[in-house]
Formats: sequence, C-alpha cells, structure tokens
Amino acid sequence: MNLWDLSSFHSPQMLWLLVLVPVFLIWAYVEKKKRAVLRFSAASQLFKQGRGVRPFMLWILPALRISAFVLAVIALARPQERDSRIKDLSVEGIDIMIALDLSTSMEAADFRPNNRLHVAKEVLTEFLAGRSNDRIGLVVFSGAAYTQAPLTLDYGVLKEVIKQLRTRVLEDGTAIGDAVATALNRLRDSEAKSRVVVLITDGDNNAGRVSPLDAAEAGRALKIPVYSILVGKGGKVPFPAGQDIFGQTAWRDVEIPINPELLQQISSMTGGEYFRATDRDSLKDGLQKVLDSLERSKLMEGGAMATYREQFHEYLLLAALLLVIEFFLKSTLLRVFP
Repeated sequence: MNLWDLSSFHSPQMLWLLVLVPVFLIWAYVEKKKRAVLRFSAASQLFKQGRGVRPFMLWILPALRISAFVLAVIALARPQERDSRIKDLSVEGIDIMIALDLSTSMEAADFRPNNRLHVAKEVLTEFLAGRSNDRIGLVVFSGAAYTQAPLTLDYGVLKEVIKQLRTRVLEDGTAIGDAVATALNRLRDSEAKSRVVVLITDGDNNAGRVSPLDAAEAGRALKIPVYSILVGKGGKVPFPAGQDIFGQTAWRDVEIPINPELLQQISSMTGGEYFRATDRDSLKDGLQKVLDSLERSKLMEGGAMATYREQFHEYLLLAALLLVIEFFLKSTLLRVFP
C-alpha cells in the first residue's frame, strides 16, 4: 500500500490530525526545558558518560509517544490494500413467472404415494434451491388467477409461500387463460432479455374470463414464451373420496379431462415448448429443460467493484506496542527521580 496515495485510505480526512505532531514536538521540547536540573534518569547509572547519553535518552519517550500517535491516526484513516481481482457486480438471470394449478384435480394421487400438488411443490422447492440470480414470481389459479408472489430474488420467502399452498382455497375450476394473462402482466414491464412463463396444470380450461388463445396471442405480442407442463398420467386416476370406516382416505378412480393440444398450441404460439410430466422425475426434467433453452440476460448492470483488504489493525497494534515500550522504559531504565 502507498501511504502517499490518499485513495489507499477509506477515511483520508482523518490524516488532518497529523497537523498536531508539531504541537507535540514543541510541547516535548518545552517540557524538557522545564525539568529541574537535579532530576536524572535511572539510565545514567548504567553509563559512565551519563552527561553525553542522557539528552538522547530523554528524547526516546516523546519519540515513542508521537510515533504511536502517528500510527493511530493512520489506523483511523483505515488504510486498505486493493485486491488485484475485480468483482463483477452484473447479475445474470432470467425473469420467470410460474403459474401453478391449484384446482381440486391436483389432489389426484397418480404420483403415489403423494398427490400431484404435493409433488409439484416439492419439485418447485428443489428448483428454487438450484437458482441464484433468476427473479422468480408465482401465480396460482383454479377458477380464477391471483399473483401469490411478484418477481423476487428472495427464494426463502418463495419457498415458504409454496409450502403453504393448498387446494380448495380458491373457487374451483381451471382458468388457464387467466393464469397466463396474469403472469404476462407481471412480466410486461421487465427489462430482462429473457422473460418466460412456466404453466403447470393438469387439466383443460373450463373457467376464467380470458381465453387461453387470447392470452397466448398477448404472449406472442410481448415476445414472452409460455412453457407448458401437463401434470398427470391421464385417463382414470385415483382421487380422494372421503374416508372409510377406519378413518383412512377412500379412493375412487376418476376421469380428469385434459387438453394437451391446447397447451401445445399456447406454447407454439408464444415460442415456448410443451412438456408432459407423468411422474416426479419428468416434472423436474421439464423445469430444467425450460432453463436450458433460455438465454441468460443481465437483470442488473452493476459494473465492476474492486475489493480491498483492511490494514488498519496492523498500524493499531504497532501503535499499542510503542506505548507499551514507552511505559516499560518510563517505569524502568528511563525512570526519573526528583
């Protein structure tokens, strides 16, 4: 570190305290002159030519004290050493809005031993654990669509939100068009180059005010692709039908309508892709394929930042050491007697 370079200090204004050094020198000189003639240091007993040694020895104490003061001032100015490595503050990522189906059909247990929603929540939580710079938001829907979480980098909050999700809270139905439109609305003001909607549903559109194809047309106009993931095996699937006489969940096979053609059309119109998830692994793979197909983009242009290593503690320790030496000499070799 170059002590003459003020940019090497975090608080260079503290160096103005060094103007007090001449004041201390004058004070030390005046004090020396004011000392009684008969005073002598214990060091004079160690040297035969005490008259020639004593003037030099008497300057040691103020020299140590002033040096400690200078070092303490330098420590207050916080000297720093610049790291040769430059930290890039630009954050790369994708803006992702996830639209998750919460209709009662997500209670189907074809992903045994758990139902579709349980598996979807687990996979989404794992998906968040693998992200670092992607802003992610969440839209939930059944008979209507609502923004559960806006775009955020706070994955801890998102995980907690996902953990609390359950069916039978919203009016029942599958409003795919509303879900896509709501997610697009959250993304339209984003400045990220890569913006995407991930639609996770297990059924056909049967509710809502916005047509799925109208929503897809809006996505195409905004240049935001919609990636659709159809969850479930199709056909008759086990569905909870109350409890039996032993208090256990009773199951019955139910045919749940699906419309893969609609999801394929939505994805095709917007430039996205369609995936089919028939188990936990295929749902996880579908989400990963969405990321693999997208270009990373700059969310925040932060420029570059140099990193610094603090060095003030070294000067502070040295100042303390000089004061200890001064105290030791003043109490022993250079102790003066009236």
